[in-house]
Amino acid sequence: MNISYTWLKDFVNFDLSPVETADVLTSIGLENGPVEMIESVKGGLEGLVIGKVLTCEPHPDSDHLHVTRVDVGQESPLDIVCGAPNVAAGQKVVVATIGTKLYQGDESFTIKRSKIRGQESFGMICAEDEIGIGNDHSGIIVLPEEAPVGMPAKEWYHLETQAVLEVDITPNRADATSHYGVARDLYAWLKSQGKDVKLTRPSVDAFKVDNHDLPISVKVENTEACPRYAGVSLTHVKVHESPKWLQDRLRLIGLHPINNVVDITNYLLHETGQPLHAFDADKIKGRQIVVKTMGGRKFTTLDGVERTLDERDLMICNAEEPMCIGGVFGGLDSGVTEKTTSVFIESAYFNPVWVRKTARRHGLNTDASFRFERGIDPHNTLYVLKRAALMMKELAGAEVSSEIEDVYPVPIEDFRVTLSYEKCRRLIGKDIEHQVIKNILVALEIKILSEKDGVLELQVPAYRVDVQRDVDVIEDILRIYGYNNVEVGNSVKSTLSYTSFPDSQRLQNLISEQLTACGFNEVLNNSLTSAAYYQDGQTWPESQAVKVINALSQDLSVLRQTLLFGGLENIARNRNRRQNDLRLYEFGACYHYQADKRNENYALAPYSEETHLGLWLCGDRSAQRWNVAQEPMTVYDLKGYVQNIFLRLGLNDWVMEEHDSTDLYRHSLVYKNRSGKLLALVAAVHPTVLAKFDIDAPVFYADLEWPLLMKALKNHKVTYSELPRYPEVRRDLALLIDKNLHFSDIERIALATEKKLLKSVSLFDVYEGKNLPEGKKSYAVCFILQDENQTLTDSRIDGIMNRMIDNLKQIGAELR
Repeated sequence: MNISYTWLKDFVNFDLSPVETADVLTSIGLENGPVEMIESVKGGLEGLVIGKVLTCEPHPDSDHLHVTRVDVGQESPLDIVCGAPNVAAGQKVVVATIGTKLYQGDESFTIKRSKIRGQESFGMICAEDEIGIGNDHSGIIVLPEEAPVGMPAKEWYHLETQAVLEVDITPNRADATSHYGVARDLYAWLKSQGKDVKLTRPSVDAFKVDNHDLPISVKVENTEACPRYAGVSLTHVKVHESPKWLQDRLRLIGLHPINNVVDITNYLLHETGQPLHAFDADKIKGRQIVVKTMGGRKFTTLDGVERTLDERDLMICNAEEPMCIGGVFGGLDSGVTEKTTSVFIESAYFNPVWVRKTARRHGLNTDASFRFERGIDPHNTLYVLKRAALMMKELAGAEVSSEIEDVYPVPIEDFRVTLSYEKCRRLIGKDIEHQVIKNILVALEIKILSEKDGVLELQVPAYRVDVQRDVDVIEDILRIYGYNNVEVGNSVKSTLSYTSFPDSQRLQNLISEQLTACGFNEVLNNSLTSAAYYQDGQTWPESQAVKVINALSQDLSVLRQTLLFGGLENIARNRNRRQNDLRLYEFGACYHYQADKRNENYALAPYSEETHLGLWLCGDRSAQRWNVAQEPMTVYDLKGYVQNIFLRLGLNDWVMEEHDSTDLYRHSLVYKNRSGKLLALVAAVHPTVLAKFDIDAPVFYADLEWPLLMKALKNHKVTYSELPRYPEVRRDLALLIDKNLHFSDIERIALATEKKLLKSVSLFDVYEGKNLPEGKKSYAVCFILQDENQTLTDSRIDGIMNRMIDNLKQIGAELR
């Protein structure tokens, strides 16, 4: 937001330079960019001089051009061809000499020596709009006789270079979206520095009703969307160009002057932060303003676009039809034109949520909606309305022709906050003198209602929508007092406690490095996602999603319950760009809502947040090469990566189960700890899910419950032992089993049969086909046995293997 340095001085009498002012504003939370020095007229009228037309003759080859000779204070006069109808000998004029650059909006052109219909021209005699000091193009500028020949035009017009501050307004600082709002903060800082300054604004005591010729009634049907609506009528309005000082101020902050009535509303918007709207009163049918919703109706806005109104779009209507989208944008047929002679000025307070949603629905972002949706001062509406009326009386010759209509059924109260000096000291880290704190509060227009036992009862103005708690007040005190004035001692005391093991962040980095070394790329996705992903879901139902109030869009309307869908978006985007072989991972938070855990005493009870590690595989194991056959990745590749993560973390106390298809997964491997808690899931993503993302290749996904992994590591101890002195023994079994059995079933029975000597069980061959009974398959399983204290004998090995075979018969396994 552009803030004029000179304009600020209308409200506060200070002597800081523009750069110093910008530094101060940045230090108190209104961050500034570089100070820009702007000329009130683009180009600064460089190259333009005052000249005198010595002679003016008709052009011999044109019926509207003239050939003039102009004295510009040089050694000899200039011959200039001019097409203006009002050019005449003896006039004092503004001349653009050769090499002068003139501007028209963002475009520019340079005056060159030229030949116009056979006559040479060495410059240009200028009109107002050609040099940027006005809009008139009916003829050239004719200056008073006393204008000295040869004087630079910028000296004649007393052009000034003015400083403009670029203030970045954070969403919570609605109170600073105007020159007066910024001046108010600057005043508080100056007072805290002991400066003798005053904060003033123009008086409206001169406001009075001149007559009652144009009464217009106001009816607010939706007081939720419009808590306050005020307006007043003016007659005998003369719409014309604004005076130069008003145009200059608007241009300085980047606005284009339109006419005096519209310019006044824009001027006051940037001066006070209160948006205004001026209606042509003759277009208000029935002489009645009705504030209501009109869903389903077509409405054409000021930009000529026809829009379909939503049932929650607040409209400012006359007795028959809508005229304006409340707080957002005006209508095409109700605004002020050059023919307007009577005006109704609106000054209102609209509900920020209603304005924000309407603006987003229609894709509109106006200066008015920018302020309304953040929350303006509800107590400022009448002051700004009176100020607008007084300015229109002064600049448009208007008369106030009605009493002020002010519909304000439920006044908005200021905020009440209790603040203790002790909490202020504890949070700031410094014992600031009590009187200094009170001085800052008063300078910030926060009233001290009472003080007792080190506790202040405060009344915070309603325009400070960001200050509703004691910690907000403390933040305000600190930013005005100065963060740099809080000394940092040699030691820092903290109430935070840390758990030394496991160090989750360090282990995340460790696993990230491991995965990156295996060819994975890390992704970071938005925690906000689309509610459509969870509609009709079974694994992650929509009822368990944490919904976002006032979501920016449907695609960002809930917090994610799983990392799965973000990774699928990444895969779809990459495959659309011919990056088909993908290994991705992400550490991220997932969020859940459980209605059965609601607690009246603890609002956050039904909400939970956990960190997860997601892995995705898609495509081939390696790029196409002459010496390597292309092989697609499978769910077992991902299983290996997950088990390597367990191995790297030192986690070996887990069991694996195989699960059937769900709404999200076609086949899954589930890892649990001994108490049955889920540690990780490895699965093939269901084709119906992939189809929603237009992914035409298999995708394998792993979800690791990071907090449970960290919890499992708490009891983990790093141990070491000597290398075995005695050899291990391998025994293989060819087993005939039912097709519905899995290797995990065999592994579970084997480990339960021999817990001490059986070191590992692995599957090295699977056969399904001819020469096998129907419904059967063959597994070739390897068993590794080892005794660390002695060499295993054949009889001991055979005993173990016989018990193994007997136990495997429990699941119907037979030796081939």
